[in-house]
Amino acid sequence: MEAVVLAGGYATRLWPITKNRPKMLLPVGETTVIDRILTGLEEDERVENIYLSTNEAFADEFETHIDQEGYEKTQLSVEDTSDEAEKFGVVGALAQLVEREGVDDDLLVIAGDNLMGFHISEFIDDFEEHGTPTLAAYDVGSREKAKSYGLVELDGDRVVGFQEKPDDPNSTLVSIACYAFPEESILFDKYLSGDNNPDEPGWFIQWLQEEEAVHAFPFEDDWYDIGSPASYLEAVEWELDGGQLIAEDATVEGSEIGENVHILPGVEVVDSTINRSIIFPNTTIENSAVEGSIVDKESTLTDVELDGAVIGENTDVTK
Repeated sequence: MEAVVLAGGYATRLWPITKNRPKMLLPVGETTVIDRILTGLEEDERVENIYLSTNEAFADEFETHIDQEGYEKTQLSVEDTSDEAEKFGVVGALAQLVEREGVDDDLLVIAGDNLMGFHISEFIDDFEEHGTPTLAAYDVGSREKAKSYGLVELDGDRVVGFQEKPDDPNSTLVSIACYAFPEESILFDKYLSGDNNPDEPGWFIQWLQEEEAVHAFPFEDDWYDIGSPASYLEAVEWELDGGQLIAEDATVEGSEIGENVHILPGVEVVDSTINRSIIFPNTTIENSAVEGSIVDKESTLTDVELDGAVIGENTDVTK
């Protein structure tokens, strides 16, 4: 089996913190979003090669990260795009990768911004049991939320209906970006030749389930789709579980650090309060209150109160 981890987006909804870094490398506790996925794939003996699919803009960052982490199966596969306007769409990028890398085996496809509570080996087990295209399905618990995903209708665990981003969903069970395809079902070129939507894999699944049997892997574990500052903070809260993660070389003096706070190396906090926030390296916070916020590296906050703020790197905020 081959695996593709999708990391080609530009995460504009998370700007400015992802303007100069891929969101998949954002810290979530002691690790990053994408490392949870790569580690699980590296550990599974059924996965032979892992292609980290990204764009030219972030290729160097991912190449350095792969080398630093010492991954053995993971290799970079770079799209020929450097900004949002040049994107091929996910299905278009997958079709190019299959051709570029000569993929001729079963294929696992996972979005690199998925924080999934289940282990990827469980999903592969389910795929092998059915022997058909398989998707992971999750109940988001809200019809409003379901509008943003691919809606899944099941008969047992077989997919009998699929609607990508429906205007009026009739349930809350959706497909997350975790799919497995037998070699004979890797039909991206056939799909694209029919002038179908190249942007989201859900459109491909909607087309595929009308061509052949597709099964689902429903799960009840936690899941976070990290696409916005709010969802990123939720993922950090889930990981910290009410605790704190403060780097050894951070300085905290005369301050109150509350629940779900991650303070990275080189940060200095003086006479301040921080709750439900993540503070990136080499930032200084003095006489301030920070709540539910993300403060990027090498910034300075002085005499301010922030609630739900996103502060870009090298920013000086003073009352």
